[in-house]
Amino acid sequence: MNEHKRILVISDLHIPYHRKDSFAFLKEIKKQFKPTKIINIGDEIDCHALSFHDTNPDLPSAGHELSLSKEYIKELEIIFPEMTLLDSNHSSLIYRKGIKHGIPRGFLRDYNEFLNVKKWNWVNDLTITLPNKQRCFFTHGISADVARVSQIQSMNTVQGHFHSKFKIEYWANSDALMWGMQVGCMIEQTNMAFHYAKNFKTKFIMGCGMIIDSQPKLMPMVLDNKGKWIGKLV
Repeated sequence: MNEHKRILVISDLHIPYHRKDSFAFLKEIKKQFKPTKIINIGDEIDCHALSFHDTNPDLPSAGHELSLSKEYIKELEIIFPEMTLLDSNHSSLIYRKGIKHGIPRGFLRDYNEFLNVKKWNWVNDLTITLPNKQRCFFTHGISADVARVSQIQSMNTVQGHFHSKFKIEYWANSDALMWGMQVGCMIEQTNMAFHYAKNFKTKFIMGCGMIIDSQPKLMPMVLDNKGKWIGKLV
């Protein structure tokens, strides 16, 4: 159970279109909080060039994007040699494309092999028991209403996917007080890969989450007036 004492939940990075200062941010969290378990909520890579939607011709090709992604993934693996990652809509694009074009799964390489990492573990969804004996459900993203997802699951819930959502919501029944946590993202909204969000009224929120002694905590990545991380946790 000590493994679940201090859980770090990394939000959508969308490598190689992540914020380049996000790794320094994560290093500082690791230094100060010494997480005992690392969970990546998904979309660790973007796979823009493989999208089912229109892709930007001024961005890297699929092969070049993968090469760039592997360079950054290696940096992330150095920070977190062991990590659990959740299946997600962007990272799974290669397998979804395989299904669309009739390619059997056996012809495709696993995540660890094509990203060249050793001790990362991908799962569909994840449920763990926290030190206070409550269960916690982790999923990439089911609904923008994380409290509702928590109620449906009848347990604490953490999710990502919704880049402009960054919150903790509590709810209670006759037996317990439970919560849902939405952990934001760590990407640059002005990047061409996110052109679809150019005119969104709600902006992406930078950050991630932690569960410390069974209690949720948001970790905002506060930016200065030039859009750079301020270099410290708040």
